[in-house]
Amino acid sequence: MKIKKQKINRLVWLEIKNGDDLPDAITGYCQKNNIKAGLVLAVGALKNAKVSFYDQVKRKYLVKAINRPLELLSCLGNVSLRDGRPFIHAHITVADKAGRVYGGHLEPGSIVFACECAIMEATGELLNRKFDKLTGLNLWDFGK
Repeated sequence: MKIKKQKINRLVWLEIKNGDDLPDAITGYCQKNNIKAGLVLAVGALKNAKVSFYDQVKRKYLVKAINRPLELLSCLGNVSLRDGRPFIHAHITVADKAGRVYGGHLEPGSIVFACECAIMEATGELLNRKFDKLTGLNLWDFGK
């Protein structure tokens, strides 16, 4: 097991407005403000969501659109670097009015109704993503 150490530098409360694309808003803020590492947390409501599941055999994401109002029960993710730029990797759990729960990898096209988001910015050893041949994913590179 390899580790990289970071410290939480600050907590940022992020306003994400009605109609914003959730992953694009978080990514845009991090890129604009040079946040290279951290944790992302959010709750609220979405007008609709797109989530995906990684098919480990086909090595591709299978995207599911949920085109109805949803409670955003949880959004949990991280900020690291991919191709030298801040990159967000997040998963969400949402529920519809019947109580059906859906979850998966947060995809663009998840449109905000109302959202309370926090980013815990970290400093220290950076995490860079690199293509992993074994999984077909861009995973954190801990070196040799």
